[in-house]
Amino acid sequence: MRTLSCTAGLLLLITVYYCTAMPHALNPISPVSCCFQFFTGRVPRRQIVSVTETHSSCHEKAFVVSTAKGKEICVSRTVVWAQEALKDQQVIKG
Repeated sequence: MRTLSCTAGLLLLITVYYCTAMPHALNPISPVSCCFQFFTGRVPRRQIVSVTETHSSCHEKAFVVSTAKGKEICVSRTVVWAQEALKDQQVIKG
């Protein structure tokens, strides 16, 4: 009985861990990546690795800015520096 109780407790602990470890703001692998909190500062252009638009089904339209340090930051699509960074990225790729 004690083994069953420990096993059930361990399974519950693992389930809670994986549920809380999932990203809340966005999942870059998923086709539907949405932002719920937005960075209001400015990321220096030299720190920006890429800029991606969130999926069209998201309630809030945003950009996901990936930095050289491996961070992904949600920024509103109305932010001018993020719009310019996306345009610069498209020119370089195009």
